[in-house]
Amino acid sequence: MGKPLILVGSITNAIKSRNILLQAGIRSEVERAPGSYQNGGCGYCVYVPDHSDEAEQILLQYGVRVNGREERGNIV
Repeated sequence: MGKPLILVGSITNAIKSRNILLQAGIRSEVERAPGSYQNGGCGYCVYVPDHSDEAEQILLQYGVRVNGREERGNIV
């Protein structure tokens, strides 16, 4: 199973997103975006292991610009 990532572009939006989701009770982590998506900005995303659909809707409600979603395979 892959890692659900919400692409937000900048480190500022990634940190803001993590804080918003934390307030909503959803665990998330800031990560670098996969290489192919870094050309749309600074290349940051938010990894949301659970409730990723709900997390995306919350971020949109708070006005966070979501650049897309990606699911990356877990690297061991």
